[in-house]
Order: sequence, then structure tokens, then C-alpha cells
Amino acid sequence: MSVRKRDTLGGKAAIAGIGATEFSKDSGRSELKLAVEAVHAALDDAGLSPADVDGMVTFTMDTSPEITVAQAAGIGELSFFSRIHYGGGAACATVQQAALAVASGVAEVVVCYRAFNERSGRRFGSGVQHREPSAEGAALGWALPFGLLTPASWVAMAAQRYLHTYGLGPEAFGHVAVTDRKYAATNPAAYFHGKPITLADHAASRWIVEPLRLLDCCQETDGGQAVVVTSPERARQLRQSPVLIAAAAQGAGRAQEQMTSFYRDDLTGLPETSVVARQLWRSSGLTPAEIDVGILYDHFTPFVLMQLEEFGFCKPGEAAEFVAEEALPLNTHGGQLGEAYLHGMNGIAEGVRQVRGTAVNQVAGASRVLVTAGTGVPTSGLVLAADG
Repeated sequence: MSVRKRDTLGGKAAIAGIGATEFSKDSGRSELKLAVEAVHAALDDAGLSPADVDGMVTFTMDTSPEITVAQAAGIGELSFFSRIHYGGGAACATVQQAALAVASGVAEVVVCYRAFNERSGRRFGSGVQHREPSAEGAALGWALPFGLLTPASWVAMAAQRYLHTYGLGPEAFGHVAVTDRKYAATNPAAYFHGKPITLADHAASRWIVEPLRLLDCCQETDGGQAVVVTSPERARQLRQSPVLIAAAAQGAGRAQEQMTSFYRDDLTGLPETSVVARQLWRSSGLTPAEIDVGILYDHFTPFVLMQLEEFGFCKPGEAAEFVAEEALPLNTHGGQLGEAYLHGMNGIAEGVRQVRGTAVNQVAGASRVLVTAGTGVPTSGLVLAADG
């Protein structure tokens, strides 16, 4: 492997605003309306107006195009617009795209957004009902005929191998679920506010696909989230304390497939996460020991454990104990298991709040936060840091 130089993006862009709709199971309004509400909330948080925006980034899966949201939100001319693929893997990558645009001078104020009626409008985990011909569709053809129809079933394959390799039982995943729900219980914005769970609750929840139980799987949510990215210099003149983007990275591993990378030599890790981890540590100059809070993508609990191991917080097979010992404050908003499933965008917002010092479950002295997005797919990550 060639030695890569440290990139120069770190510190050249900042998050100046965050905004969201309420998180619900039936929003009662269109996905475009949700997107506009989130964008307006993020701009208001930053102390900016729609007229200040000249760039927008979202997901390929979002049904509200950048120019449509711009029009509906009262935004004028755009000099930059972009989309990132791969579901939850896009979340941190949208911020990376925005940071690249700001750092290069292509745009001055870029809004990243994601909005959907996933619960009321569609059921993401209900299986593949219809798929247009594509390379990804062909890859799924090796799994669908055998009953592997949902993300839970795809993740279960890797999760089973992980447990077998390290001599663990399904209760190992319960520590992640309990941690997320503990924080969600004290977060008024979380869907599971006031509803903590125990390891016994986890063990008693029904099987979805062994070894995954109901409480190992994220919820489905209606809602929207937006993030405003601009230069540190401009951010310092705005309403909130700037949160610097100390590092941003995307990663895809060898033999990568969308959630079904079953033909790798080893199913007990997430090589794409390692690609992101190497970039983030190299670019930020930080080590795992210097991270104050981890906001790790948690659509399914086993992949939280694997991420901790890939990022070097603990050795392979030791992540369940690491979480149980609360060695790192983890998903302090409740995560996608407890707060809302917004493809990881709400995790970025929590990272910002922790650095600002305004989180509901604030970690004392938090100034460096790791945020990850999308696992099992090409993925992305951020290191957020205090200004100065």
C-alpha cells in the first residue's frame, strides 16, 4: 500500500448551524416540506438567511432535489450542488463535499440536508419490492433468492460470524442497545424519550433474524435534518460558536458490496471503516485516546462493535466489553436506535452540540468528536473539533 500524504482540508471549513424537524412516525406532510423546515431551522440556528446560501448537498436517495429545495426555501442562485450515494454512508460525506466546496472557494455557505417519510411513506426494511436493472441489483441476486431480503438479514450474516469467531453470544450486542436507549431516555427530541431498556429487555425482545433481535435494529422515522457549512472566518461572525471540521473522509473496501460483502476472506470486521479511520487519524493528527465522544452509525448494534474495533478503540472481539464499561461516551443523543433514523444526519447534529457544549447529555469538556456514517456500504466519517 502506498503511503498517502496528510490532506489539507482540516480546519478550512466549519459547521455553523444545525436544524431539524420533530422526529415522528407520521409527519403528516411531504418530504419536501420536511426538507425546507430543516433547512430553515439550520439557517436560523446559524443566524443566516436563505439568501446567504449558494450551495446544497444531499443524498441520491433523497426525493427532494437541491434546486427544488432551494426554490421552496427561498434560496437564490446556487454555484454548487452535489449528491452522495449509499444511504447512510452519505451522511458525513455530504459534509465533506460541502467542506471541499467552501475550502476551494466554489461556494461560501453550503447546506447539507436529508428528509424523508420513511415510516409513514415507505418501510425501508420491508424487503426489495422492485429494483431497476443495475450492478447493485445484480449483486443482490446472489442473496435475495435465499431469503436475505432486508438489511437486517444481510447484517445478521456478518453478526453471526462475529459471535462465532470471538466466542460471544447475542447478549454482546445488548450493551449498545442499552447505552443508546439510556441517552434517548433523557433526550426530549428522541422518539424513545423516557423509555430506557435493560439487558433483560434486550434478551426478551423477539428475533428479527438470528442473531439480531428487535432491539438490535434501528427504528424507522419521518423527519428532516440539515447542517450549514461555511468558512471558519465567516462562522466566527455568526450566531453560534464554530465547530471545525478537523477531518473528513469517505471509504470503500476491497470486494465492497452494498450490505452483502459476503465473499471477503473475513466477515468479522468492516474494511471500509478502516479506510475511513486511517484517513481521519492521519488528517486530524489525533488518536482514539484523544476522542471525547463517539457518535457511531448504529442502524444495527453489531456494526457499532465492529466500528470501535476498526477505529482502534479496542482489539477485535473486545468491543462489547468496551461499551459495557462505558470507556467512551457513545451516541449521547440516543442514536438511530433511540433518537431517530435519519441516515446518520442527526448524529452529525449531536456531534456539533457536544462540541458547542449544548447537548442534553453533555460530556464535560468535549472538544473532539468522532462521527461515522453508514456501515456495510461505502462509508464516511468526520472529526469535529472546537475552534481554537
